[in-house]
Amino acid sequence: MSDDYKEIDDNKNDSSNVNNTNNSNNSNDDRGRYEKICVICRRTESQCKGPMIDLYNNITVCNDCMQRTFDSLNNMPMNNDLFNGFGMNMFNPNMENVPKKNKLKKKKEEEKKEFPEITLKSLPAPHKIKGMLDEYVIGQDYAKKVMSVAVYNHYKRVATNTQKEIEIEKSNMLMIGPTGSGKTYLVKTLARILQVPLAITDATSLTEAGYIGDDIESVLSKLLMAADNDVEKAERGIVFIDEIDKIAKKKEVRSRDVSGESVQQGLLKLLEGSEVEVPVGATSKNAMVPMVTMDTSNILFICGGAFPDLPEIIKNRLTKSSSIGFNADLKDKYDDDENILSHVTTEDLREYGMIPEFLGRLPIVYTLEKLNKEALIKILKEPKNAILAQYQKLLALDEVELKFSDDALEAIANKAIEKNTGARALRSIIEDFMLDIMYEIPKDSNIGTVTITKEYIEDKKAPLIQMRGQGLLEAKA
Repeated sequence: MSDDYKEIDDNKNDSSNVNNTNNSNNSNDDRGRYEKICVICRRTESQCKGPMIDLYNNITVCNDCMQRTFDSLNNMPMNNDLFNGFGMNMFNPNMENVPKKNKLKKKKEEEKKEFPEITLKSLPAPHKIKGMLDEYVIGQDYAKKVMSVAVYNHYKRVATNTQKEIEIEKSNMLMIGPTGSGKTYLVKTLARILQVPLAITDATSLTEAGYIGDDIESVLSKLLMAADNDVEKAERGIVFIDEIDKIAKKKEVRSRDVSGESVQQGLLKLLEGSEVEVPVGATSKNAMVPMVTMDTSNILFICGGAFPDLPEIIKNRLTKSSSIGFNADLKDKYDDDENILSHVTTEDLREYGMIPEFLGRLPIVYTLEKLNKEALIKILKEPKNAILAQYQKLLALDEVELKFSDDALEAIANKAIEKNTGARALRSIIEDFMLDIMYEIPKDSNIGTVTITKEYIEDKKAPLIQMRGQGLLEAKA
């Protein structure tokens, strides 16, 4: 038996008789025959003035020892290494008598983001929205036109509050396009133009409630965080759910599809518009996380995905009616069609694995074109924050002018097409051949101009360098 209990000496004969008559009951309650002992002063419960205090792991302490422990902690010097080692003082909230070296500087309060209220007068017209998108996004004219009209109608509905007169449904969108075509960049630019809170989330991390992963309501938690925890502002924001094709219904799965069809069903109430309990600053609901109620009726949802196997589904549907004869469609008619996604229908998406209830809440479906060589060259040099302009600015800070020949831009675009990752490939290609230039330029202050040529891109030859006050010369490889 444990040392923390002491056997009671009184009535030994009586207790032994009881044990003989009722042995089974006392075997389950042997601790009733022992007194608790204080682990500090070693006094029994009968010797102390009051009942014992039970601590973790069957440890008991009397009231006197517990009080003396608290008194000694309160009288402890405030610069004791026990607490100063953690850079704080538990018993001195004013941080008095603490060395200055252990004080932590307060972080500067971040400025709150300003999201002006959207009114019918401040809302730009669709052609103005598209014009502002043109300054940052190259190509994709059809997609920009569809987005401009949908966003204008949605926020016109929100600003005028016409739901009492006639109920106007939300303009949720489904954006389909190959990787690197500008889906995420379009949404970011759109939110910056309208000055509304934006939350970008990935559908691959979402799971059904109760399973490992992010709950479906976490997409609204990110929107609430983007709006500085202002529920009213967050209820007028934009949520972009990327990689939406990854939650397609799995085929021939024997186990529960917790990250596919179940996630689509969980998103239905968010897309349609309802009051949802949202965890603040967390990705799942639990008892330790505060909750707020958000109304999703005025939140614009934009879903985007690459849908890699969708072109084959579209081709099979288009060539299904082929027959024999002079006017029959050939089986390989659409093999070379780079914009095969533009022929997509709701039936194709259902065959891909999207449930009809989910598609019904995304009434606007449009596609983005695959970027060709001309579009990639324009992306390099025309947008306000073009990639080439960024490097030219970096070298301009070293008083060096950076130039690119036309054939060099074509060579960069051809390399990007080979990678088949769209505009994302441009950055990696330029980072590769600009590494040596960015490393060598600061060594020599006499360099005035650096010209990137096709030979430097393709054959790894040296760029053309012009010294200050001198003619062109080829740098050493």
